[in-house]
Amino acid sequence: VQYRTKTTIQTNINKENLLVWQGQGDLIYRSKTNLIMGGGSGQCGATPQQAPAVAPANVKTTASAGAAKKAVTAPTSSKSPAAAPKVEVEVEEEKHTQIAIILYTLYGHIATLAKSIKQGVESTGAKCTIFQVPETLPPEVLEQMNAPPKPDYPIITADEIPIYDGFLFGLSGRYGIMPAQMKSFMDSTGKLWYSGGLVAKAAGCFFSTGSQGGGQETMGLTAVTFFSYQGMVFVPMGYIDERSYSFDEPHGASPYGCGTFAGIDGSRKPSELEKGLAVSHGKHFGTITAKLAR
Repeated sequence: VQYRTKTTIQTNINKENLLVWQGQGDLIYRSKTNLIMGGGSGQCGATPQQAPAVAPANVKTTASAGAAKKAVTAPTSSKSPAAAPKVEVEVEEEKHTQIAIILYTLYGHIATLAKSIKQGVESTGAKCTIFQVPETLPPEVLEQMNAPPKPDYPIITADEIPIYDGFLFGLSGRYGIMPAQMKSFMDSTGKLWYSGGLVAKAAGCFFSTGSQGGGQETMGLTAVTFFSYQGMVFVPMGYIDERSYSFDEPHGASPYGCGTFAGIDGSRKPSELEKGLAVSHGKHFGTITAKLAR
């Protein structure tokens, strides 16, 4: 048995017939000239002319550590399928990489970038969920700051994050460092630091600042201390997309991660260039995280 792809497995039977797993609950028995598909239970049959005279020995695949298994059976005799000898094939089901985007956004810039990053992450086959951290400012202060309503993302707690393989933190700049809301969330992970619950998990970050150079790099630098204490693997964006050093227009992003400029009053929105870089960042992060999670 050879595990060929995430959805296909093949077994040679008597050198003339082939058992093919399609990955959606169906098992296909293929002879030299006939192809018969079974139902979702994994049952399939063959025409009498093409079926092998003797049922082969049981065959099983090897499954990688941590992968789920699914057993299916198929008759290989020219007799009735109900009475036929069966070949047992143990099929490895795909384990998707799980990535969480954890953000704090005040005027929506980080939330906009997060959507583009999610698009890039999911293009690698990973599953991606966007969360936000709790707000610490009182409603009356947010009103005075003309802050819009928060996006409709679930609020995450430290107890929920160990199930994920990697994390991208969305940071709104405050005097060149991350906001207090995100720092408060990171400070709540002491139990995970003590237990090693985040060791070897991928970590990255992306940014929104009020002005050029107002924290696009220093936020990345200061976030690395959290990653280091937790034993996480920092995955920077680097210069994997040549548009990141383009001079055609002002734009956020640094080797630490993608980014945007909000403007002093928060009126500037992420540009198409910045959103494109965010897609590239997400794709890069998803690819590296999948390798680390193996």
